[in-house]
Amino acid sequence: MKIEDVDFFYLAMPEILNIGDGSQDTLLVRVRADGLTGWGECEASPLVSIANWVTPMSHSACRSVRDLVTGQTVDSPHDITRLGNRVRAGGLDIAQTDHTFSGLEIALWDLLGKREGLPVYRLLGYDQAFPKMPYASQLFGATSEETFEKAKASREQGYLAVKFGWGNYGTLTPEHDRDQVAAARRGLGDDGILMIDAGTVWGDDVEQAKTRLPALAENNVYWLEEPFVGDALSAYRELADSSDVPIAGGEGACNFHMARHLIDHGKIDFVQIDTGRIGGIGPSNAVADYALACGVTFVNHTFTTHLALSASLAPFAGIEAWSICEFPVEPTRLARELNSGEMARGEDGLVRPSESPGLGVDPNPEAIREFLIDVEIKVAGRTLYSTPGVD
Repeated sequence: MKIEDVDFFYLAMPEILNIGDGSQDTLLVRVRADGLTGWGECEASPLVSIANWVTPMSHSACRSVRDLVTGQTVDSPHDITRLGNRVRAGGLDIAQTDHTFSGLEIALWDLLGKREGLPVYRLLGYDQAFPKMPYASQLFGATSEETFEKAKASREQGYLAVKFGWGNYGTLTPEHDRDQVAAARRGLGDDGILMIDAGTVWGDDVEQAKTRLPALAENNVYWLEEPFVGDALSAYRELADSSDVPIAGGEGACNFHMARHLIDHGKIDFVQIDTGRIGGIGPSNAVADYALACGVTFVNHTFTTHLALSASLAPFAGIEAWSICEFPVEPTRLARELNSGEMARGEDGLVRPSESPGLGVDPNPEAIREFLIDVEIKVAGRTLYSTPGVD
């Protein structure tokens, strides 16, 4: 299939709040070839990625993604890998390249799956997909009472696992954080699986993280996620060496090597990969293979739409032992209404990777029209990008 057409759609809520909710805007990617359409989603600042898509060439290692993919042919998973290598080489000096290519790469897997009549996980070589236990992923409440009510509501909705993160956790006192974690545990119940996401709040300050460990251990926390920024490898390792609470990280990895370094040198117990950041489904699957060999558990990262959720499940769909997955439960109206299909929980409360050709989730054109942001990029009087038509 020769790539005939690629379009980027910048969608956003009418008001963007200064909170850790990545579902407030999104960048959709549409790829057309041979009469078929594939869809993907970037987990990145939309306007920056659009600029990366069309930026004029600075030199041989600083080229736009558009110049590197236009007219290329994709007929197999190998071709998607080849194209990814081409894009990374040509955009070596542009930090945004992997983020931008992620959505396009996901769309190519969707496109190829639709052509072959196979779900993406089958294209990756898995014979079957195993159900995953979804953990209700949400932000901490503004108070411990609010966190308690949110945890209680999640349990009443049938979630056996819950993750709380961001908010003001880690920004005040250890006593404040202890109250928040204890409230989450009370609301969830003693037998529930509770995870805590620090949202990189401590930078690389290991001592600050250590002051929170007793409360996490007291409340039987399953993991502490992202205590530090993703490249603070020595801090991750030092905390891992002194903590009885497992450490998770990796959602910020924008290539395979960053994820591998967190495993090898950061000594994390769970590696969390976002297909919309790391370069797509192929690099995510490569991390899954490496994690399996190292005895580290792979977990998807996603906090936006069900298109992104479907893409995030494919790389580890065939590994039965990895039985837990992130499942956002507080999406904005944009994220709720964008997809015409969704990855619903079954009667047993589990989520199953799609068995439909491709990713099994397509955007709703009416929602695209409602949330579409009008953008035009001009350089030297020439229009490099203008918002594409939905149809």
